[in-house]
Amino acid sequence: MSDAAGAAPAPGAIARVVLDSPLPRLDHLFDYRVPPALADEVRPGVRVKVPLRVAGRSADGYVVDVGDTSDAPGRLSDIEKVVSPVVVLAPEVWRLARAVADRSAGVASDVLRIAVPKRQARVEHRWLKDGAPEATPVEAEPSAASEALVTGSRLAALPTPRPVEVAGTTVGGWAAELAEAAVGIAALGRSAIVAVPDRRDLDQLALALAHGPAAHAVLRVDATQTPAERERAHLAAMTPGPHVVIGNRAAVYAPAADLGAILVWEEADPFHLEPLAPYASTRDVALLRQEQSGCGLLLLGSTRSSTVQRLVRVGWLADRPAPRYRPEVVLPPDDVPATRIPSATWRAVRTALATGPVLVQVARPGDAARVALAAGQAPPPIDAGRTAHELGRAFPGVPVLVADGEHVHDRIEAGPRLVVATRGAEPIAPGGYAAVLLLDGRRMLARESLWVEEDCLRWWAAAAALAAPKAPVHLVGVGGHVATTLATWRLTDFADRQLADRRALRFPPAVRLAAVSGPLAAVEPLVAELVAEGAQEIGRADEDGLVRVTVRFDYAAGSRVAAVAKAGLIRAGSARRPKPPAPPPPALRVRFDPHEPI
Repeated sequence: MSDAAGAAPAPGAIARVVLDSPLPRLDHLFDYRVPPALADEVRPGVRVKVPLRVAGRSADGYVVDVGDTSDAPGRLSDIEKVVSPVVVLAPEVWRLARAVADRSAGVASDVLRIAVPKRQARVEHRWLKDGAPEATPVEAEPSAASEALVTGSRLAALPTPRPVEVAGTTVGGWAAELAEAAVGIAALGRSAIVAVPDRRDLDQLALALAHGPAAHAVLRVDATQTPAERERAHLAAMTPGPHVVIGNRAAVYAPAADLGAILVWEEADPFHLEPLAPYASTRDVALLRQEQSGCGLLLLGSTRSSTVQRLVRVGWLADRPAPRYRPEVVLPPDDVPATRIPSATWRAVRTALATGPVLVQVARPGDAARVALAAGQAPPPIDAGRTAHELGRAFPGVPVLVADGEHVHDRIEAGPRLVVATRGAEPIAPGGYAAVLLLDGRRMLARESLWVEEDCLRWWAAAAALAAPKAPVHLVGVGGHVATTLATWRLTDFADRQLADRRALRFPPAVRLAAVSGPLAAVEPLVAELVAEGAQEIGRADEDGLVRVTVRFDYAAGSRVAAVAKAGLIRAGSARRPKPPAPPPPALRVRFDPHEPI
C-alpha cells in the first residue's frame, strides 16, 4: 500500500482506497493492486477489506478511484475482499467528506461514518435482486424561487411568520415554503436536500410534502430510522431522480442524484451542530457542498443570525426581501415586577380564550416563570407543570396542556385551551393560536453564552410565528433593543448590529476559532505554530493537569491553520507510547469553530 498520487506504471488495475480509521496518520488514500479474481467487482464506491502492514491486520475501507498507475515503491498489496458490490460512496460525497475534514483538521473517515450508513447485508442483497426503481417525474409548476435555485443562486431568507393550511392541515409557513421550493426543484428534474434541526420540524416538513405532487419522490433520512431504513433511503438517493431528501443534519451528506439545491431551516439551531469529530455544522457542510457542486442554496430561518449576515455582507449570499407580514407583537409596560403578568396581558389572554387556544412559552422544565395570577400575589419560582396548575385555577373549565421534553405534543385540537410549553416544544394549533404569551425572557437572556441574544430572539420569533393572523404576541418583562427588534420585526438590522459588535471585539462570526487541548508539553508547541500562521491566543484554561488554549484567526488563514493543526495531530499520534502497564498519555485534540469561545 502507498499514498495515492503519481503516475509511474504498475501492472494491472490499481485501486485507491480510503481506510475506515480515525487515526490522522492514516487519513489519506492508499494504493492496492486489484487481483484478477476481483476485477469485475472493484469499482469506485464499494466497500472493501484490505491488508495493513502492521501485525498482519486488515482494515475496512472504500474504493475511491481505480486506475492503472501508482507511485508506490515496490510491490503493492492486493485487495483482500470486496465486502459488497453495491456502490455506497458517491464521488461527490467523498469530495465533500475530504473538504469537511480538511477545513477542521479532521479525518475523512470520521465524516464518512456520518455520511454513509452502516452496511445492512439483507438490504443490499434485496437491492441487488430487485434493482434500482425507475425514476418518476414530478408534475408541478416550478416557482420563481425554484428556478433561481437550480441555476446556482445562494439565498438567505426569512419565511412568512404565520401558520398556513396545506391539504387541510396547519403547518408553519416555513414548512410550506420549503416544501414548495423542493417540489419546484423536483419538477425541474433535479434533486433537493432539505435539512432541519429535529424530529418535530422533520415531521412538519414531511406533512407539508405528503399530499403534494412530489410525495412519491420524498426520501427521509433521520436518527429515528432503523439502520435498514437508513440504508434503503441512502441507496435510493443514489439512483436517477428527482428526489426530495429530507432529514436532520446528516441529510446534507445524502448522495442525491443530480442535486439542484440544498435547503436548510434554522441553521443557527444547536441541533445543527454535529457532536462528533470533526464537529462540522449543517450550515458549513452545505456551504462547502454548494461551492463544490454549483447547486443552489437557501438558508431559511425564523431570524437572521450574525453568521449568515456576514455571508450576506461579503456577497456570498443574496438577501431575499423580507415578507411584508409580521406578527402583532406587544411589549407590555416594563414598570411591573418580573414576577407579575401585566394587566393588559392578562386581559388579552382572557379575551383570546373566548375564541381559541393560547400559547404560554416558558424557559425550560423546572425553571419556568415566576407568575402572579392575581394582584398582590407573590408566588415562588415554579416549573412548567406548576405554571399549568396555576393557570388552570385562574381559568376554571379551560383545559390546560403541558408540552415539554417529558410531555411531547406535536399538535393540539381546536378550541379554547391553555398550552404551557417550554421553548422549542410548542405544538401546532389549527389555524394558529389566538394569543401567544412569552414568559421568562429575562431569565433566558441571563444565560452565559456568546449567542444568547440571537438564541432568545430565535426562540421568541419561532413562537410568535405560531400565532394566528392579527393574534397578539406579548413579550413580558423584556426591554431594550432585543425586545424592540421582535416588536418591529427588523431582524436583519439586529443581525447587522450583532455583526458589527463581533467585528469590533474580533469574536465569531467575524473570525474563526480553534481550541487546542491536551498536555501542556504537546499543546504549547502546536499553539506556537498556529500563532506563526496568523492565529492569536485569546484564552487559556487548566484543569487536572491538562490545558485548553483557544486561538482566533481570519478566514483567509483557515487552510493554513488547519494544515498546521493536522500535522501536529499526526506527530502526536506517531509519538512512541509507553509500554504497558503504564497508561497512555492524554490525547492532543483540536476542535475548530467551537460554539462557545472559552
